[in-house]
Amino acid sequence: MELLHHGFFIGIVIGGVAGWLAGLIMNGTGFGALMDILVGIVGGVVGNWLFTKIGISLGGGLLGSLLTAVIGAVVLLFVIRLFKRG
Repeated sequence: MELLHHGFFIGIVIGGVAGWLAGLIMNGTGFGALMDILVGIVGGVVGNWLFTKIGISLGGGLLGSLLTAVIGAVVLLFVIRLFKRG
């Protein structure tokens, strides 16, 4: 059970960092801490789905997870901003 809590905490940290980085990459601003974390977590899911579909693996571990989440979050922010404009 302790491992589950540890993994959850790491996922939140990776999501937060990924969301923050994606906000910086996409226009220099984020949505605030909570939304950045949510964007990063959802971005991780989007990144995993996207890379699985195209057959690419960025490797395991923290760095691979972070890269996947950042790229997924950037894609997610791009799509959100497309709908926000239209």
